[in-house]
Amino acid sequence: MSSRANKLQPAVDQARQRSEDALAKLATQQQLLAKAEHQLGELRRYRQEYAATGAAALSVTALLNRQTFIERIDQAIVQQTAEIARQNRQLALVRDHWKQTHARESALDSVVAQHREHERRAEDRQEQADADERMQYRRPR
Repeated sequence: MSSRANKLQPAVDQARQRSEDALAKLATQQQLLAKAEHQLGELRRYRQEYAATGAAALSVTALLNRQTFIERIDQAIVQQTAEIARQNRQLALVRDHWKQTHARESALDSVVAQHREHERRAEDRQEQADADERMQYRRPR
């Protein structure tokens, strides 16, 4: 006869796998966010360095080209900032999904543990009843 805990084990295993998959996606999303933040930092550093280089003795055309290039870097910074905001929103969604799958896994683990404990106590009671019965029919010497 199959116990309830054994019948629930495939669901527990599936929930555990889903939780592990969600955790892997969470780690990946965190890495994507960190990469995007690093790129933003690099853009800001590059802009600062480029803007700080001397502009003396440049022609009007060179100054306009320089200003246009700095504006393009500023646009890239704005785009990267928007990308970081998008990555943060995605991270929140992935984190929520992991929390849900982990909670389900924990709940199923708890149910299986309760069933196993109930089954263990039932077996203990049965063993005690069997021992009591054997002692009752034992002949005194």
